[in-house]
Amino acid sequence: MRKADLVTKISEKTGIAKVDVLVTLETFFKEVKDSLIEGENVYIRGFGSFIRKKRAKKIGRHIKKNIAIEIPEHHIPAFKPAKDFIDQVKENSMGQNGTQ
Repeated sequence: MRKADLVTKISEKTGIAKVDVLVTLETFFKEVKDSLIEGENVYIRGFGSFIRKKRAKKIGRHIKKNIAIEIPEHHIPAFKPAKDFIDQVKENSMGQNGTQ
């Protein structure tokens, strides 16, 4: 599902104009990004958490030059689904015999 599909579905289910749904979604995405950039995690009960994960410093390899390089410690954005969300997805996949 793409963003446009999501906007269409929300608009159909709520009766809100597509342009208003799009503005709301874009604002939500911006707020999540800004919060993570500022070091603040976003928790949505029953859905999941948008968090900053810390990656430790490590040694990597520059393939073309065949030399070892140091990759510094850094943070990456991640999503951790809520337990209820995970359980619902597992339950649904069990009913489909694990097929997609």
